[in-house]
Amino acid sequence: MKKKKNLLYIFADQWRYHAIGHVGEDHVWTPHMDRFAKESVACSQAISSYPLCSPHRGALLTGKYPLSCGLWTNCKKGLAVSPSLATQEITFGDVLKKEGYDTAYIGKWHLDSSDMNYYERPEAGSEHWDAYTPPGPRRHGFDFWHSYGAMDDHLAPHYWEDSPERIDIKKWSPLHEREVLLDYLENRRDKDKPFCAVLSWNPPHPPYDQVPQELKAMYEGDLKFRDNVPQSMRNDPAFIEHFKEYFGAVTGIDEQFGLIMDYLKGHDLLDDTIVVLSADHGDCMGSHGLYGKNVWHEESIRIPLYIRDTKQEAKTIDCLIESCDQMPTLLDILDVEIPTTVEGKSFKPMLENKGEAVGKEHLKDKEKHSEILKEKEYAFLCMLPGMPELIEPFKRLGLDSMCYGWRALRSKTHTYVIDNGTVPGSPQVRYLYDNVGDPFQLHPEILDRDSHQCRKLDPILRGFCESQKDFFLF
Repeated sequence: MKKKKNLLYIFADQWRYHAIGHVGEDHVWTPHMDRFAKESVACSQAISSYPLCSPHRGALLTGKYPLSCGLWTNCKKGLAVSPSLATQEITFGDVLKKEGYDTAYIGKWHLDSSDMNYYERPEAGSEHWDAYTPPGPRRHGFDFWHSYGAMDDHLAPHYWEDSPERIDIKKWSPLHEREVLLDYLENRRDKDKPFCAVLSWNPPHPPYDQVPQELKAMYEGDLKFRDNVPQSMRNDPAFIEHFKEYFGAVTGIDEQFGLIMDYLKGHDLLDDTIVVLSADHGDCMGSHGLYGKNVWHEESIRIPLYIRDTKQEAKTIDCLIESCDQMPTLLDILDVEIPTTVEGKSFKPMLENKGEAVGKEHLKDKEKHSEILKEKEYAFLCMLPGMPELIEPFKRLGLDSMCYGWRALRSKTHTYVIDNGTVPGSPQVRYLYDNVGDPFQLHPEILDRDSHQCRKLDPILRGFCESQKDFFLF
């Protein structure tokens, strides 16, 4: 019987595509991840379909677009209907558990509604957007659990395992979570089974200043900014501190990643384990005068995606890979049947140089596969107003806030955006960015809705929206 490969999926929160030395754009020290990237399939056009924590995470796990799995914004408190990942959704954790894998989830989950939506003083001690996920279907197949919902105390994190008793830690969270992962691999799994372990780091997500000072100190001196960081921010002492903190955190997770790879190599697990390194979305970190994510700019939507499998030749592929494509790709690499609920495409053939990507028709009988997609021409991007203070003005006017925000198409060369704004009465604006001729997106073309570009692209974008039951106003 063929031995099943292990899966180790590691991803960081708010780590942009450019922030790894291997890419050669941001000036950042990541020697361990650089070495890993050179041994991997590097996916240079991986996209966060909805550049926000919960929507990407839901799409990653289920292989469905964020709106299809009900994650139209972050899981949080204060909404009339708070989104969460429904128990009936099928994740790769559910699938691999049924396939006989020992499963583990460590770190940030952020796929459950805040406990404070239901309890004034939750038994688990959860606050703000945080949630304790008890054993059972809400864990979606992950048995070993050392996790939390959403909290940003990087230097004093807390976790839950199989009871509401909160576990408080006085260490930088990536360091602690690396220790937990290695303890799971060494002592807390069934070594007669293959394993599927997910490690979800919160840094470099804000608060930026919650990073060990020795990491921040590595970025003292002459700083290098992207060309689209305005001079006003370059002269802002607060921004300069956050800039050093952000990249210090990236270097910190690189150190922890190196220790994990050393463990796999030292315990003869590396050749039997598919290791994936990625992120949920990026961070503008000054580009376009912005912090954070949830915008259509490259620094927000592009994410690292490196897949190391000893069967695959190390190389770079430039096909568009959306959030929902990762789950079917991973299952396909593991030779596991892709659920029929999946909306994404497996890009395993691209990894193997076969030049085609396949969808849910690629199940048990490959001969029955009827739709072969050479490459995706467009990735679908979206953002909906999600904070209570943004939704309330629409509600007072009898408007549906879900029809607003922005929707976009991202090809290999261009980004097309229709922006309805997040405030009632905002004018609709259509932008077209040439990401090849203008890689820093400094000079978008503002289009009239009757232009030939809009007449071509609007029906494509509308088709995506209709497939997601998205009533965005065109």
